Amino acid sequence: MLDFRYHAISLAAVFLALVIGILAGVGISGRGFVDDAERDRFNRQISGLEGRIDAAEERADELERRQAAAQTFVESAYPVLADRRLEGANVAVLVVGSVDTTLEWVRRALERSGGDLVRMRAVNVPVVSEELDRSLSSAFGGYVGEDELDNLGHDLGLELAEGGETPLWDLLTPDLVGQREGDFDTPADALVLIRQSEPQQGDTARFLAGLYSGLAGSGEPVVGVELSRVLQSAIPAFQRSGLSTVDGVDTPLGGLALILLLGGAGPGDYGIRDTAEDGILPPIEPLPAAVAGE
Repeated sequence: MLDFRYHAISLAAVFLALVIGILAGVGISGRGFVDDAERDRFNRQISGLEGRIDAAEERADELERRQAAAQTFVESAYPVLADRRLEGANVAVLVVGSVDTTLEWVRRALERSGGDLVRMRAVNVPVVSEELDRSLSSAFGGYVGEDELDNLGHDLGLELAEGGETPLWDLLTPDLVGQREGDFDTPADALVLIRQSEPQQGDTARFLAGLYSGLAGSGEPVVGVELSRVLQSAIPAFQRSGLSTVDGVDTPLGGLALILLLGGAGPGDYGIRDTAEDGILPPIEPLPAAVAGE
């Protein structure tokens, strides 16, 4: 959740700087440079600033109490709201870079909601286009060349979502995939995207843009996620590709937002940071009676 006390401390620091400046002025006035009326004005300003600091701290305390209450409510309601919401849903996960703890938080959300992680592929970056071309040239010459990297990525994204026969993944797994889990036997009902690498440039950026567009073109919900604290956010890149996003997937709020989006809530950007343009959570629709009552 947002740290309102941090903002209050920042405000207090600004006020303190102003007070120091005023005190310096009072010091000058005490040596005769400023008359008594000016000194009284400085003292009134100091008093007013101290009052504003006290008021800001009181507001911060109140906001902290509200934040703690909201967090407690979410943590207690999360199991009930998430339970069976993705019952029977097959979810595929694509990781750009190496697998990290983000995948475990996604896995927890799926387990909580009854979803099934049917496959995961972690793509090594940067891609080496020359190696891809050598592998593709014998059977898929139409994908050879830098200008075809976005098309290649797009069709790999579709294969990941649709499952079944996946000739491109079958051929390129030795060149592209660092870690994997599950098979392509079943189509995915929803997809999760994790970027654990730094932003890419050139050929790799073109390939990834195609890969994201292929996921988005699958017709299934696709959600880009990341942890509460990251060195460099991938959310803007996901947004440019038209994907839904969730920050803070390692919190109950983030986990619930992910579950709701994977379950078919309207697309959007959710979480607790300023990239969450649509709010903290998607609308929470009641479960169908047949699911809720079983």
